[in-house]
Amino acid sequence: MSPGELEDKKVLMVIAQKNFRDEEFLEPREIFEDMDMDVTVASNSTKEAEGMLGRKIQPDLSIDDAIVADYDAIVIVGGGGSREYLWPNEKLHELVKDAIEHEKVVAAICVSPVILARAGALEGKKATVFKDDACIKELKKSKATYEDEDVIISDNVVTGRDPKCAEKFGEAVLEALSKI
Repeated sequence: MSPGELEDKKVLMVIAQKNFRDEEFLEPREIFEDMDMDVTVASNSTKEAEGMLGRKIQPDLSIDDAIVADYDAIVIVGGGGSREYLWPNEKLHELVKDAIEHEKVVAAICVSPVILARAGALEGKKATVFKDDACIKELKKSKATYEDEDVIISDNVVTGRDPKCAEKFGEAVLEALSKI
């Protein structure tokens, strides 16, 4: 794909207020912006968010104010803060459910595929997640088929395992977006 092919696409990237995984945000965002896509960042609030490696990001809006119809994809970044700030966020679960219902791309990396599982987006699909017993258990509980792969695309759902595959994850989101 070349810049311009997906320039009309809009991506909502969701990060935890604290301890999101910096490269899982930065690498995919760079890929999306290189394709001239519009990227909006949401978090638990619009206060400055801080990554596990110290990167500070100013969210554009809070998760509570996000509207699925405004985006073609929802991309949820991982990191330790995801467990505390994003896993239990009911509004985020609703956004994911709405995105699936409207055939948008939903994507999550590292520990964040658990959010997709809790929202019912992984039922009957192959998915990957950070290699952690609690995360794998959540996927299986949601009737997903867990596979220990870097990145998995299952229909319009993209899951990535860990920070090492952040670039591959971003490219997989582009691939999924090119099909909708």
